[in-house]
Amino acid sequence: MRWNTLDDMELAGKRVLVRVDINVPIEDGIVTDDTRIRRLSPTLKDIMQAGGKPILLAHFGRPKGKYNPEMSLLPLIPALEKAFDVPVSFCADCRGPAARAAVAALDDGAILILENTRFHPGEEENCPDMAAEMAQLGDVFCNDAFSAAHRAHASTEGVAMLIPSCAGRLMQAELEALQAALGEPQRPLVALVGGAKVSSKLELLGNLIEKVDHLIIGGGMANTFLAAQGINVGKSLCEREMTPIAADILAKAAKTGCHILLPKDIVVAREFKAGAAHETLPVTACPADAMILDAGPETVAEIAQVLEEAKTLIWNGPLGAFEIEPFDEATNAAARKAAELTRAGRLVTVAGGGDTVAALNQAGVADDFTYISTAGGAFLEWMEGKTLPGVAALNHK
Repeated sequence: MRWNTLDDMELAGKRVLVRVDINVPIEDGIVTDDTRIRRLSPTLKDIMQAGGKPILLAHFGRPKGKYNPEMSLLPLIPALEKAFDVPVSFCADCRGPAARAAVAALDDGAILILENTRFHPGEEENCPDMAAEMAQLGDVFCNDAFSAAHRAHASTEGVAMLIPSCAGRLMQAELEALQAALGEPQRPLVALVGGAKVSSKLELLGNLIEKVDHLIIGGGMANTFLAAQGINVGKSLCEREMTPIAADILAKAAKTGCHILLPKDIVVAREFKAGAAHETLPVTACPADAMILDAGPETVAEIAQVLEEAKTLIWNGPLGAFEIEPFDEATNAAARKAAELTRAGRLVTVAGGGDTVAALNQAGVADDFTYISTAGGAFLEWMEGKTLPGVAALNHK
Protein backbone atom coordinates (compact mmCIF):
# COMPACT_ATOMS: atom_id res chain seq x y z
CA MET A 1 0.00 0.00 0.00
CA ARG A 2 1.22 3.50 -0.83
CA TRP A 3 0.10 6.32 1.41
CA ASN A 4 0.65 10.06 1.17
CA THR A 5 3.02 11.75 3.65
CA LEU A 6 3.66 15.39 4.54
CA ASP A 7 6.33 15.38 1.83
CA ASP A 8 3.60 14.89 -0.79
CA MET A 9 1.55 17.89 0.32
CA GLU A 10 1.69 21.64 -0.38
CA LEU A 11 1.37 23.16 3.09
CA ALA A 12 2.32 26.83 2.71
CA GLY A 13 -0.56 29.01 3.81
CA LYS A 14 -2.76 25.96 4.37
CA ARG A 15 -4.93 25.05 7.34
CA VAL A 16 -3.84 21.54 8.34
CA LEU A 17 -6.23 19.36 10.34
CA VAL A 18 -4.03 16.98 12.35
CA ARG A 19 -5.65 13.92 13.96
CA VAL A 20 -3.56 13.12 17.03
CA ASP A 21 -3.55 10.68 19.94
CA ILE A 22 -3.13 12.62 23.17
CA ASN A 23 -4.80 10.20 25.56
CA VAL A 24 -2.40 11.04 28.36
CA PRO A 25 -2.79 10.41 32.11
CA ILE A 26 -4.15 13.38 34.08
CA GLU A 27 -4.30 13.76 37.85
CA ASP A 28 -5.92 16.77 39.50
CA GLY A 29 -5.99 18.54 36.15
CA ILE A 30 -2.27 18.04 35.52
CA VAL A 31 -0.72 15.85 32.80
CA THR A 32 1.51 13.32 34.58
CA ASP A 33 3.12 11.77 31.49
CA ASP A 34 3.43 13.89 28.33
CA THR A 35 5.22 11.25 26.20
CA ARG A 36 2.41 11.02 23.64
CA ILE A 37 2.28 14.79 23.37
CA ARG A 38 6.03 15.20 22.84
CA ARG A 39 6.04 12.54 20.13
CA LEU A 40 3.91 14.84 17.98
CA SER A 41 6.70 17.42 17.70
CA PRO A 42 8.19 16.24 14.35
CA THR A 43 4.81 16.44 12.60
CA LEU A 44 3.80 19.83 14.00
CA LYS A 45 7.28 21.28 13.51
CA ASP A 46 7.36 20.22 9.86
CA ILE A 47 3.89 21.65 9.22
CA MET A 48 4.75 25.02 10.74
CA GLN A 49 8.15 25.21 9.06
CA ALA A 50 6.39 24.64 5.73
CA GLY A 51 4.04 27.53 6.46
CA GLY A 52 1.00 25.53 7.53
CA LYS A 53 -1.33 26.15 10.48
CA PRO A 54 -1.90 23.03 12.65
CA ILE A 55 -5.43 22.45 13.93
CA LEU A 56 -5.56 19.43 16.23
CA LEU A 57 -8.39 16.90 16.30
CA ALA A 58 -8.38 14.37 19.13
CA HIS A 59 -10.56 12.22 21.34
CA PHE A 60 -10.07 11.66 25.05
CA GLY A 61 -11.58 8.80 26.99
CA ARG A 62 -15.00 7.36 26.17
CA PRO A 63 -17.66 10.02 26.67
CA LYS A 64 -20.10 8.05 24.45
CA GLY A 65 -21.24 10.98 22.34
CA LYS A 66 -22.01 13.33 25.22
CA TYR A 67 -20.24 16.30 26.77
CA ASN A 68 -18.28 15.30 29.86
CA PRO A 69 -16.15 18.01 31.50
CA GLU A 70 -13.86 15.35 32.97
CA MET A 71 -12.87 14.38 29.42
CA SER A 72 -12.32 17.86 28.05
CA LEU A 73 -9.05 18.58 26.25
CA LEU A 74 -8.75 22.02 27.88
CA PRO A 75 -6.45 20.84 30.74
CA LEU A 76 -3.91 19.69 28.12
CA ILE A 77 -3.11 23.24 26.98
CA PRO A 78 -0.19 23.85 29.42
CA ALA A 79 1.44 20.52 28.48
CA LEU A 80 0.99 21.25 24.76
CA GLU A 81 2.53 24.72 25.06
CA LYS A 82 5.45 23.37 27.07
CA ALA A 83 6.10 20.55 24.58
CA PHE A 84 5.90 22.67 21.43
CA ASP A 85 7.04 26.07 22.77
CA VAL A 86 4.37 27.92 20.78
CA PRO A 87 1.02 29.47 21.75
CA VAL A 88 -1.84 26.94 21.81
CA SER A 89 -5.43 28.12 21.65
CA PHE A 90 -8.52 26.08 22.47
CA CYS A 91 -12.01 25.86 21.03
CA ALA A 92 -14.80 24.28 23.03
CA ASP A 93 -16.18 22.48 19.96
CA CYS A 94 -14.74 20.60 16.99
CA ARG A 95 -17.46 21.63 14.52
CA GLY A 96 -19.88 24.43 13.86
CA PRO A 97 -19.62 28.25 14.11
CA ALA A 98 -17.34 28.31 17.17
CA ALA A 99 -14.80 26.03 15.49
CA ARG A 100 -14.90 28.03 12.24
CA ALA A 101 -14.33 31.27 14.16
CA ALA A 102 -11.40 29.78 16.12
CA VAL A 103 -9.74 28.58 12.91
CA ALA A 104 -10.22 31.98 11.27
CA ALA A 105 -8.55 33.65 14.27
CA LEU A 106 -5.54 31.32 14.37
CA ASP A 107 -2.26 33.22 14.01
CA ASP A 108 0.78 32.04 12.11
CA GLY A 109 3.19 30.14 14.37
CA ALA A 110 0.42 29.03 16.73
CA ILE A 111 -1.58 25.84 17.21
CA LEU A 112 -5.30 25.36 17.73
CA ILE A 113 -6.79 22.35 19.49
CA LEU A 114 -10.46 21.56 19.07
CA GLU A 115 -12.55 19.93 21.79
CA ASN A 116 -12.93 16.16 22.18
CA THR A 117 -14.37 14.76 18.95
CA ARG A 118 -16.21 12.04 20.86
CA PHE A 119 -18.45 14.59 22.58
CA HIS A 120 -20.52 14.21 19.39
CA PRO A 121 -22.24 10.89 18.60
CA GLY A 122 -21.43 11.54 14.93
CA GLU A 123 -17.74 10.88 15.55
CA GLU A 124 -17.96 7.15 16.23
CA GLU A 125 -20.87 6.80 13.81
CA ASN A 126 -18.67 8.31 11.07
CA CYS A 127 -21.51 10.71 10.33
CA PRO A 128 -21.05 12.32 6.88
CA ASP A 129 -22.38 15.66 8.14
CA MET A 130 -19.88 15.77 10.99
CA ALA A 131 -17.02 14.78 8.70
CA ALA A 132 -18.06 17.51 6.25
CA GLU A 133 -18.17 20.16 8.99
CA MET A 134 -14.68 19.23 10.16
CA ALA A 135 -13.39 19.15 6.59
CA GLN A 136 -14.51 22.78 6.20
CA LEU A 137 -12.00 23.72 8.87
CA GLY A 138 -8.94 22.61 6.90
CA ASP A 139 -7.34 22.53 3.49
CA VAL A 140 -5.27 19.41 4.25
CA PHE A 141 -5.89 16.47 6.60
CA CYS A 142 -2.92 14.83 8.33
CA ASN A 143 -3.50 11.67 10.37
CA ASP A 144 -0.84 11.15 13.02
CA ALA A 145 -2.86 8.80 15.22
CA PHE A 146 -2.14 5.26 14.07
CA SER A 147 -3.63 4.03 17.35
CA ALA A 148 -7.04 5.15 16.08
CA ALA A 149 -6.53 4.12 12.45
CA HIS A 150 -8.51 0.89 12.87
CA ARG A 151 -11.60 2.95 13.66
CA ALA A 152 -13.76 4.23 10.81
CA HIS A 153 -14.69 7.44 12.62
CA ALA A 154 -15.49 10.89 11.25
CA SER A 155 -12.11 12.27 12.36
CA THR A 156 -10.06 9.32 11.11
CA GLU A 157 -11.72 8.18 7.87
CA GLY A 158 -14.62 10.50 7.10
CA VAL A 159 -12.70 13.76 6.84
CA ALA A 160 -9.83 12.03 5.02
CA MET A 161 -12.17 11.22 2.16
CA LEU A 162 -13.13 14.87 1.66
CA ILE A 163 -9.87 16.84 1.48
CA PRO A 164 -6.26 16.04 0.46
CA SER A 165 -4.90 13.69 3.13
CA CYS A 166 -1.58 12.32 4.34
CA ALA A 167 0.17 10.51 7.18
CA GLY A 168 2.00 12.49 9.84
CA ARG A 169 5.53 11.58 10.90
CA LEU A 170 4.42 9.22 13.68
CA MET A 171 1.94 7.45 11.42
CA GLN A 172 4.54 7.32 8.65
CA ALA A 173 7.13 5.71 10.95
CA GLU A 174 4.61 3.14 12.16
CA LEU A 175 3.49 2.23 8.64
CA GLU A 176 7.06 1.95 7.37
CA ALA A 177 8.01 -0.29 10.29
CA LEU A 178 5.02 -2.56 9.77
CA GLN A 179 5.57 -2.68 6.04
CA ALA A 180 9.16 -3.75 6.67
CA ALA A 181 7.95 -6.42 9.10
CA LEU A 182 5.05 -7.99 7.21
CA GLY A 183 4.73 -6.32 3.83
CA GLU A 184 8.20 -6.74 2.37
CA PRO A 185 10.29 -8.39 5.13
CA GLN A 186 13.83 -9.64 5.00
CA ARG A 187 13.77 -13.39 5.58
CA PRO A 188 13.81 -15.58 7.54
CA LEU A 189 10.82 -13.87 9.16
CA VAL A 190 10.01 -14.87 12.75
CA ALA A 191 6.91 -14.02 14.79
CA LEU A 192 6.83 -14.42 18.56
CA VAL A 193 3.28 -14.48 19.89
CA GLY A 194 2.46 -14.89 23.55
CA GLY A 195 -0.27 -14.00 25.98
CA ALA A 196 -3.04 -15.71 27.83
CA LYS A 197 -5.59 -16.86 25.28
CA VAL A 198 -5.62 -18.43 21.84
CA SER A 199 -9.20 -17.22 21.36
CA SER A 200 -8.11 -13.55 21.40
CA LYS A 201 -5.46 -14.09 18.71
CA LEU A 202 -7.03 -16.59 16.33
CA GLU A 203 -7.06 -14.22 13.35
CA LEU A 204 -3.51 -13.16 14.12
CA LEU A 205 -2.21 -16.73 14.21
CA GLY A 206 -4.15 -17.63 11.07
CA ASN A 207 -2.56 -14.74 9.17
CA LEU A 208 0.95 -15.32 10.48
CA ILE A 209 1.23 -19.00 9.58
CA GLU A 210 0.78 -18.00 5.95
CA LYS A 211 3.46 -15.30 6.08
CA VAL A 212 6.22 -16.18 8.54
CA ASP A 213 8.95 -18.81 8.43
CA HIS A 214 8.97 -19.46 12.18
CA LEU A 215 6.17 -18.89 14.71
CA ILE A 216 7.18 -18.97 18.37
CA ILE A 217 4.17 -19.48 20.67
CA GLY A 218 4.48 -18.75 24.38
CA GLY A 219 2.52 -17.70 27.43
CA GLY A 220 -0.77 -19.23 28.44
CA MET A 221 -1.77 -19.82 24.82
CA ALA A 222 1.14 -22.25 24.41
CA ASN A 223 -0.56 -24.50 26.98
CA THR A 224 -3.59 -24.83 24.71
CA PHE A 225 -1.36 -25.95 21.85
CA LEU A 226 0.41 -28.42 24.13
CA ALA A 227 -2.94 -29.82 25.26
CA ALA A 228 -3.95 -30.15 21.60
CA GLN A 229 -0.97 -32.49 21.20
CA GLY A 230 -2.14 -34.62 24.12
CA ILE A 231 0.36 -33.18 26.60
CA ASN A 232 -0.84 -32.84 30.20
CA VAL A 233 -0.63 -29.22 31.39
CA GLY A 234 -1.87 -29.78 34.95
CA LYS A 235 -3.66 -26.76 36.44
CA SER A 236 -2.17 -24.35 33.91
CA LEU A 237 -4.19 -21.67 32.17
CA CYS A 238 -5.57 -23.55 29.16
CA GLU A 239 -8.54 -23.06 26.84
CA ARG A 240 -9.43 -26.71 26.46
CA GLU A 241 -12.41 -25.90 24.26
CA MET A 242 -9.93 -24.34 21.80
CA THR A 243 -7.73 -27.42 21.41
CA PRO A 244 -9.39 -28.54 18.13
CA ILE A 245 -8.68 -25.09 16.66
CA ALA A 246 -5.11 -25.18 17.96
CA ALA A 247 -4.65 -28.57 16.32
CA ASP A 248 -6.03 -27.16 13.08
CA ILE A 249 -3.54 -24.27 13.21
CA LEU A 250 -0.68 -26.74 13.72
CA ALA A 251 -1.85 -28.77 10.72
CA LYS A 252 -2.19 -25.70 8.50
CA ALA A 253 1.26 -24.48 9.54
CA ALA A 254 2.74 -27.81 8.45
CA LYS A 255 1.14 -27.33 5.02
CA THR A 256 2.39 -23.75 4.61
CA GLY A 257 5.91 -24.63 5.72
CA CYS A 258 5.73 -22.49 8.84
CA HIS A 259 7.81 -23.96 11.66
CA ILE A 260 5.97 -23.63 14.98
CA LEU A 261 8.14 -23.55 18.09
CA LEU A 262 6.42 -24.57 21.33
CA PRO A 263 8.06 -25.04 24.74
CA LYS A 264 10.39 -28.04 25.05
CA ASP A 265 10.83 -27.55 28.80
CA ILE A 266 8.71 -25.69 31.33
CA VAL A 267 8.95 -23.88 34.64
CA VAL A 268 6.14 -24.97 36.96
CA ALA A 269 4.88 -23.92 40.39
CA ARG A 270 1.95 -24.67 42.68
CA GLU A 271 1.37 -21.01 43.51
CA PHE A 272 1.04 -17.96 41.31
CA LYS A 273 3.12 -15.51 43.30
CA ALA A 274 6.56 -13.93 43.23
CA GLY A 275 9.29 -16.22 44.51
CA ALA A 276 7.03 -19.27 44.59
CA ALA A 277 8.77 -22.64 44.85
CA HIS A 278 9.30 -23.84 41.29
CA GLU A 279 11.08 -26.40 39.18
CA THR A 280 12.11 -26.86 35.55
CA LEU A 281 10.84 -30.02 33.87
CA PRO A 282 10.50 -31.57 30.41
CA VAL A 283 7.30 -30.34 28.72
CA THR A 284 5.77 -33.81 29.06
CA ALA A 285 6.29 -33.96 32.83
CA CYS A 286 3.97 -31.28 34.24
CA PRO A 287 2.56 -32.51 37.58
CA ALA A 288 -1.22 -32.68 37.80
CA ASP A 289 -1.27 -30.14 40.65
CA ALA A 290 1.14 -27.63 39.07
CA MET A 291 0.88 -24.65 36.71
CA ILE A 292 3.18 -23.88 33.78
CA LEU A 293 4.32 -20.29 34.35
CA ASP A 294 7.30 -19.93 32.01
CA ALA A 295 9.35 -21.60 29.31
CA GLY A 296 12.57 -23.30 30.38
CA PRO A 297 16.21 -22.76 29.36
CA GLU A 298 16.15 -25.42 26.61
CA THR A 299 13.28 -23.57 24.95
CA VAL A 300 15.09 -20.25 25.35
CA ALA A 301 18.18 -21.74 23.70
CA GLU A 302 16.09 -22.91 20.74
CA ILE A 303 14.50 -19.47 20.41
CA ALA A 304 17.96 -17.88 20.48
CA GLN A 305 19.09 -20.18 17.67
CA VAL A 306 16.07 -19.26 15.54
CA LEU A 307 16.76 -15.57 16.14
CA GLU A 308 20.43 -16.00 15.22
CA GLU A 309 19.36 -17.10 11.75
CA ALA A 310 16.49 -14.62 11.37
CA LYS A 311 16.44 -11.27 9.59
CA THR A 312 13.09 -9.93 10.84
CA LEU A 313 11.21 -10.45 14.12
CA ILE A 314 7.65 -9.42 14.99
CA TRP A 315 6.89 -9.69 18.70
CA ASN A 316 3.50 -9.61 20.41
CA GLY A 317 3.08 -10.98 23.92
CA PRO A 318 5.30 -12.49 26.64
CA LEU A 319 6.62 -16.05 26.92
CA GLY A 320 5.54 -16.49 30.53
CA ALA A 321 4.13 -14.75 33.60
CA PHE A 322 6.67 -11.96 33.17
CA GLU A 323 5.01 -9.76 35.81
CA ILE A 324 6.43 -11.86 38.66
CA GLU A 325 9.87 -13.31 39.34
CA PRO A 326 11.24 -15.79 38.53
CA PHE A 327 8.72 -16.42 35.75
CA ASP A 328 10.05 -13.53 33.67
CA GLU A 329 13.31 -15.25 32.74
CA ALA A 330 12.35 -16.65 29.33
CA THR A 331 10.81 -13.37 28.19
CA ASN A 332 13.80 -11.39 29.44
CA ALA A 333 16.34 -13.74 27.85
CA ALA A 334 14.59 -13.76 24.46
CA ALA A 335 14.17 -9.98 24.54
CA ARG A 336 17.85 -9.43 25.32
CA LYS A 337 18.90 -11.78 22.52
CA ALA A 338 16.68 -9.93 20.04
CA ALA A 339 18.06 -6.60 21.26
CA GLU A 340 21.65 -7.83 20.94
CA LEU A 341 21.08 -8.89 17.32
CA THR A 342 19.30 -5.61 16.57
CA ARG A 343 22.20 -3.56 17.95
CA ALA A 344 24.55 -5.60 15.77
CA GLY A 345 22.50 -4.72 12.69
CA ARG A 346 21.57 -8.34 12.06
CA LEU A 347 17.87 -8.25 12.93
CA VAL A 348 14.94 -5.93 12.31
CA THR A 349 12.71 -6.04 15.39
CA VAL A 350 9.14 -4.71 15.49
CA ALA A 351 7.06 -5.15 18.64
CA GLY A 352 3.68 -4.01 19.87
CA GLY A 353 0.89 -4.56 22.37
CA GLY A 354 0.53 -3.38 25.96
CA ASP A 355 2.01 -6.44 27.67
CA THR A 356 4.78 -6.55 25.08
CA VAL A 357 5.86 -2.96 25.68
CA ALA A 358 5.78 -3.54 29.45
CA ALA A 359 7.83 -6.74 29.11
CA LEU A 360 10.48 -5.12 26.90
CA ASN A 361 10.74 -2.15 29.25
CA GLN A 362 11.12 -4.54 32.17
CA ALA A 363 13.89 -6.36 30.31
CA GLY A 364 15.59 -3.01 29.72
CA VAL A 365 15.74 -3.39 25.93
CA ALA A 366 12.87 -1.29 24.59
CA ASP A 367 15.23 1.35 23.21
CA ASP A 368 17.21 -1.29 21.31
CA PHE A 369 14.33 -2.59 19.18
CA THR A 370 13.96 -1.23 15.67
CA TYR A 371 10.40 -0.08 16.35
CA ILE A 372 7.94 -0.46 19.21
CA SER A 373 4.30 0.30 18.54
CA THR A 374 2.06 1.60 21.30
CA ALA A 375 -1.01 1.45 19.05
CA GLY A 376 -2.63 -1.59 20.67
CA GLY A 377 -5.68 -2.62 18.65
CA ALA A 378 -4.49 -1.02 15.41
CA PHE A 379 -1.17 -2.88 15.63
CA LEU A 380 -2.93 -6.21 16.17
CA GLU A 381 -5.40 -5.65 13.34
CA TRP A 382 -2.54 -4.83 10.97
CA MET A 383 -0.81 -8.07 12.02
CA GLU A 384 -4.07 -9.91 11.41
CA GLY A 385 -3.95 -8.73 7.81
CA LYS A 386 -6.92 -6.39 8.09
CA THR A 387 -7.32 -3.15 6.17
CA LEU A 388 -7.29 -0.19 8.55
CA PRO A 389 -9.86 2.44 7.47
CA GLY A 390 -7.76 5.36 8.70
CA VAL A 391 -4.79 4.17 6.64
CA ALA A 392 -6.70 3.20 3.51
CA ALA A 393 -8.28 6.67 3.43
CA LEU A 394 -4.83 8.26 3.04
CA ASN A 395 -4.65 6.83 -0.45
CA HIS A 396 -7.83 8.64 -1.47
CA LYS A 397 -7.19 11.26 -4.13
